[in-house]
Amino acid sequence: MNVFLSLLSLFILIQSSTNYDLTINVKGFPSSKGDAYIAIYRASDDFPVFGKQFKGKTSTIAGTTSQVVFSKLPAGPYAVAVYHDKNNNKVLDKNYLGIPTEVYGFSNNARRTFSAPSFEEASFMVSANKTINITVK
Repeated sequence: MNVFLSLLSLFILIQSSTNYDLTINVKGFPSSKGDAYIAIYRASDDFPVFGKQFKGKTSTIAGTTSQVVFSKLPAGPYAVAVYHDKNNNKVLDKNYLGIPTEVYGFSNNARRTFSAPSFEEASFMVSANKTINITVK
């Protein structure tokens, strides 16, 4: 019985310490001017508030696409938010009504008309190396 419990504990320890790579391909940028801001969130983070993400990266845009890789992520649910910082001011610009004037997107290509999607709508599971595709609009 002790051997079984020891093996079970070892298996759980190995599983919980396993990390994965998440590759994010983004397409649909109207130009290569500026940068892409890509943030990943866990359920406990304040999705999709930039600055309150689990991890984030800035990426150059080649033509109309960008790609980033987040390495060594623990298994679990994640959601991604992306925006095109066309003027390099480090914020998603909005008009006087609060409507974004720079393109943006979310994992699962989740979109709502008058608000950002929920974490649940944009979430996906990482339990192995994974690649996702997002189209910004």
